[in-house]
Amino acid sequence: MILGSEMLAAMETKQLGMASESRMGVFIFSASSGGLSTDELTFATVLKKAGYSTAIIGKWHLGLNCEKNDDFCHHPLNHGFDYFYGITTTNLRDCIPGHGSVFVAGAAEYIRAMFQISSLALFTFVLISCTGLVAIPWKRIFYIASFTSVLLGAVILFFWNFHYLNCFLMRNYKIIQQPLVFDNFTQRITREALHFIKSNKDTPFLLFMSYVQVHTALYASQNFKGKSSHGIYGDAIEEVDWSVGELLNELDKSHLQNQTVVYFTSDNGAHLEEISSSGEVHGGCNGIYKGGKSTSWEGGIRVPGLFRWPGVLEAGTVINEPTSNMDIFPTVLKLAGSPVPQDRIIDGHDLMPLMQGESITSEQEFLFHYCNAYLNAVRWNQRNSSSVWKVFYFTPNFQPKDSNGCFASHVCFCFGSFVTVHDPPLLYDLSKDPEEKSPLTPQTEPDFLKILETIQQATENHKKTLQAVDNQLSWNNVIWKPWLQVCCSSWTDFCYCDLDKDLRIE
Repeated sequence: MILGSEMLAAMETKQLGMASESRMGVFIFSASSGGLSTDELTFATVLKKAGYSTAIIGKWHLGLNCEKNDDFCHHPLNHGFDYFYGITTTNLRDCIPGHGSVFVAGAAEYIRAMFQISSLALFTFVLISCTGLVAIPWKRIFYIASFTSVLLGAVILFFWNFHYLNCFLMRNYKIIQQPLVFDNFTQRITREALHFIKSNKDTPFLLFMSYVQVHTALYASQNFKGKSSHGIYGDAIEEVDWSVGELLNELDKSHLQNQTVVYFTSDNGAHLEEISSSGEVHGGCNGIYKGGKSTSWEGGIRVPGLFRWPGVLEAGTVINEPTSNMDIFPTVLKLAGSPVPQDRIIDGHDLMPLMQGESITSEQEFLFHYCNAYLNAVRWNQRNSSSVWKVFYFTPNFQPKDSNGCFASHVCFCFGSFVTVHDPPLLYDLSKDPEEKSPLTPQTEPDFLKILETIQQATENHKKTLQAVDNQLSWNNVIWKPWLQVCCSSWTDFCYCDLDKDLRIE
């Protein structure tokens, strides 16, 4: 059983075509055509063939349709899962009215620039026409102004109704709630997970519990709202904690605890830029570590990995070795007795030798950290040494400069004026400087050039393994396509339906 976020396929996101070369690094529209290719192999597909019942409950966020609004080419049921209950995009602030908009926050400067340019152009046309310098028919000015107004109005209308079109709940291939009601949603996915465990207690099963929280917009049920000392973020955390406890308790009650491996992790660090209009922190905290979500600083990529397997893994064991979510794929396959495929490069390694004490070092000697499609940093877990080296080829430009994030753009971007390129790369020894405060130099590290040379050689070897694939996050694949829009009722009803209300937990 896996508790966490999107961690399905075997290779790095760049190899899957799920790495953007632009600012749009994820799918934000349900009617986009990109997604996880059917050519990719997930651990769910392998385990299903091995006789496991498989389910994903919570967030998918790896696409839905390709050419028609019901081809479901990217749907989780076409990637090895027998059962799906959850959402296919993510719960942006725009999904819950009153929680603000990530589009306004991320595009404010562009909206201002477009308004200023349009206003200036219109004023110039009018001025030129009135002075008689150039004859511009008033009808043409009127048509241009009308077209611009209609276009702007259509965009505003679309985003005003964003939650109707993009925030919906599915059970398998059917939309059962549109827009999604977030009240008690953590309790509802917990209910679904408990039902799946009970229904499959006599057969092998794989449950991928992909929690929606604590991604913003934040929410909590009445049982948890206002109970923590850290606002709605703390409330949501405590409810997820309760949910995990419910699943573990059910495993114990069903006498499955000694037969079930549980792995809990996350896909990124805290999103530091997520601060509400009232100043409340909605994105969490990364402690001593620099940066956060969307960066390769330790605050963005260092996440916990918690194993539970009574009778096999000793409780309380702490392992301070770098591993990767890519390691989940071969680990799950080995545990299920399925061979790791040989027809493709698998970037992960089986974690069980490390977890069981048969190995004292991670097999991940080098880890390559990408910022979308761009190789950002490389970590070298040097053998027979206490040092953990890390180089940065570029770093994000924080806004404001003395802050710890990109607050002006809501997230940090990976190219152009958004970054500072370093030649030679910045070098840190994480064993001595986990906060990444003081980059090393040839004067402070005698082996500076030798370390860079070793990492450069590993990087070149890594790049040789990369193959050209279709970019699933190209602009053509991420834009909203009306013909792919799913709707559970009719456009005149704003696609409204609620078939989950009778099962909602109050």
